[in-house]
This record gives sequence, C-alpha cells and structure tokens, in this order.
Amino acid sequence: MSTTRAVWIFILGLTAVRLALLGATQLSPDEAYYWMWAQRPDLSYFSKGPGVAFVIRSSIALFGDNEFGVRFWSPLLAAGTSLLLYYFAQRLFSSLAGFWTVVALNVTPIFNLGGLVMTIDPLSIFFWVAAFYTFWLALERSPQISWWWPLTGLLIGLGFLCKFTNALELLSILLVLGLTRRLRIEFRRPGLYLLLILFALCTIPPLVWNSQRAWITLAHLKSRGSLDHAPGFHPLELLTFLGEHFATYSPLLFLGLAWATIASWRRAPQNFKVFYLLWFGLPVFVIYTVLSINKAAAPNWDGLAFLSLGVLAISYWRERSASRKSARNWTNTAVILGLVMSGLLVGWMVNHVGVDRRGHDPADRVRGWESLAEAVNK
Repeated sequence: MSTTRAVWIFILGLTAVRLALLGATQLSPDEAYYWMWAQRPDLSYFSKGPGVAFVIRSSIALFGDNEFGVRFWSPLLAAGTSLLLYYFAQRLFSSLAGFWTVVALNVTPIFNLGGLVMTIDPLSIFFWVAAFYTFWLALERSPQISWWWPLTGLLIGLGFLCKFTNALELLSILLVLGLTRRLRIEFRRPGLYLLLILFALCTIPPLVWNSQRAWITLAHLKSRGSLDHAPGFHPLELLTFLGEHFATYSPLLFLGLAWATIASWRRAPQNFKVFYLLWFGLPVFVIYTVLSINKAAAPNWDGLAFLSLGVLAISYWRERSASRKSARNWTNTAVILGLVMSGLLVGWMVNHVGVDRRGHDPADRVRGWESLAEAVNK
C-alpha cells in the first residue's frame, strides 16, 4: 500500500469516528454563542468576523439546530487540514514525512478537541495551512505570474474573517520575501500586490461593521490582549502560558517541537525550507509570548505557530531517528503519550471513562448546560 493511500484511509477512518461522536456532548458556551450568531447573519460581530457564523448556518440548514448540525464542519476541516499538511510535507521532504506529520497532528490533544467542536480555531487553522501551502506554490512558479498569488491572499482573508490572528500570516510572507535576497524582487512584481488586494477585499465586512459601532472589536481585542492598561512584567504569567502548552499539546510533542525549532535556527540561512517553516511559525509564537509577560494568553491563541513548526520538527526528528536509537525511542514515546492523552480527553468528553473527574475534567465546558437550563426554568 502506498503512503498516500494509507494517509487517506487513516484520515477517512478518523473523520468517520469524529462525525459519530459529534452528538456525544452538549454545546460548549463558545459554540452556543456562535450558534446565536448564525441565527442573525451580519457583516461581523463583537469579537470575531462572520466566518464561523456563516459556516454554522450552512450546516444547521442541512442538519438542524442540534449538536451534529452545529459541529458538522469541524471533523471535515480537521481532515482537510491533515491532507493539506500531508501534501505540503510530501512536497518539501517526502511521503513519510507527510505521513508522520499527519500522525503527530492527530495525536495532539488540542487538535483532537478541535476536531469535535465547532469554534473559530478549526477554520483558522485550515485557512492558515492552505495559505502557506499556496504561497509556497506561488514562489515555486516565480517569476511566472500564477493564480497562487491571489489565492493566497483570498485564503488569508477568509481566515481573517474567522479569526483576526490570521492576518499575521501577511507578516510571515513579508519576512520571507524581505529576508531572502533572491525573493526581494517580488516586491517589484504584481503577484504580491494581487495577494494584498484580495486580502484587503476580505477585510471590508468587519471594517464596515465596526465603523458603524465605534470600533468595538478593537476595544475588545485590546482588552483580551491586556493592552487597555499599563503593561507590567509578570514572570508567572509567562510561565503559565508556556506551561499550559505542555498539557494541551502533550508534553513530549511540545518539547520535541521546541527542541527542533531551536536546533534548526542555525540551519535556516543555508536551507530555505527550514527558513520558510520557521518564519510561518515564529512571529505568532513570539507575539503571544511577549503579550504573556503581562498577562498569560490562552494556549490555543498561538496554535497557528505550530503547524509549520510541526512539519519542521518531523523533518528534524526523522533525520535523527534514522541514525540514533535514542531519537527513535523519543519520537515513539512522544507519539504514544500524545495518543494516550488524546484518548483520555475524548473519553472524558463522551463520558466513557469511569473515574471521579470532579474538579479535574478538561471537558467540563461541554457538559451540564442542559441540566443548568432545566434548573433555571424551574
């Protein structure tokens, strides 16, 4: 069996399981919030763009106002993200690198959670990966003008309409072009400006909506980033931010990714693939790390950083595993631990793990709301 066929079978099987589990838990508060938005289509909303509302509206139109209807797109987006990363890693390195990228992604606890609930993150991640893949294809065809340039701008724009953080992908693109001597000529070619125009068009709905509402989203984002008051230096907040990554991304997977990122830094000037992957991850991580010196960011806020860095980590550890038994043992243990943690998380969510979870339940946000509503009604 070819590696590509194995990846497709793995992803299709996993997607079927995720679809079967969509109705196992009640909606989380965030999902219920976005469902309310879906009932009232608009150009934008208080804290987010209109993307998640329109996606949920499309699925509840097909399946009704229920958990399956709200979450229908989430497993499909997880599958799409997995396939994009497979073909991207295959293009840069090899089919086996793509395979292990898909495996590592799908044993990461926070990604498994994202494959079962419908929030802005599955959409944001999908469009982020699609955009850095199409931008790579645009660079491959340069100096020939190709439709990959405007498509990249559109994908970043669609991601922006789901999660404003996706606009940071433009920073990655500008850094890649500006820091690579042979690519600086792209600033004198039309491709980059087609990309920016398509992105700018996507920003019109939130800009129009906010201009009519005293730019309330900007005030919200300042508050969320703790930029609405004088900054301070709080080392414990930074340690909390970093420490939470070990739980949500699995300790060994996150440590292995961090190790590979640091070790690859010196290789970046001589290896454009490494350089590219670093700069599509580091800006997001650095920005949220700096913000966390003042107030800890949530561990999913910088999740976009770990997609390209994950591909880089797979390449790094595969090279070392080929010649070092200790590296093979490390990677195998990291994958197994991630799988166990993901299995426990899903088990907790669907209420099939018979342990006392009171006060220690990572899935408590998706349970109990129906009982609470009944109690309030009484």
